[in-house]
Amino acid sequence: MAEALLRRRLEKAGIEAHVHSAGLLRSGLAASAHGVDVLSERGIDIAAHRSRTMTAAMLEGADLIVAMAREHVREAVVTVPTVFPRTFTLKELVRRGHEVGHRLPGQTLDRWLDNVNAGRTVGGLMGASPSDDVADPIGLPRPAYERMVADLEVLVDEMVGLVWGDHERRR
Repeated sequence: MAEALLRRRLEKAGIEAHVHSAGLLRSGLAASAHGVDVLSERGIDIAAHRSRTMTAAMLEGADLIVAMAREHVREAVVTVPTVFPRTFTLKELVRRGHEVGHRLPGQTLDRWLDNVNAGRTVGGLMGASPSDDVADPIGLPRPAYERMVADLEVLVDEMVGLVWGDHERRR
């Protein structure tokens, strides 16, 4: 769901980016019916979406890795330790991004991520955290999906503003 929301937000902003999702579930699973319905009401069709399992090749090729929960960040870092400086939960990226400020015109993504990553440790990823984890509604009633998607919309908008801001649209 986050992939679809991010893709739509970037397209609306005229920002070219390759957005892909992968996780810890086995590949080939369909999106949940509630997730499909909630996004459909927002004009996003994810009915054909199928899960993909995170791989080292996916991680190594990514400029930025955004996860929904610390467990996903931990798995990414265990799989490819060098991705830690560019791997965050969505909530963590937004929170830390607000602390360091928007990426400046001309500032590379790597340089901005260095600033966002400053002071982080792998040990800080232990456990779960409501401050960092987006609540997974899997198996819960539809209202849980509606809350999660509403939260994701806000977080994705904030992330796009922090990472790309207005300067990318002027290219």
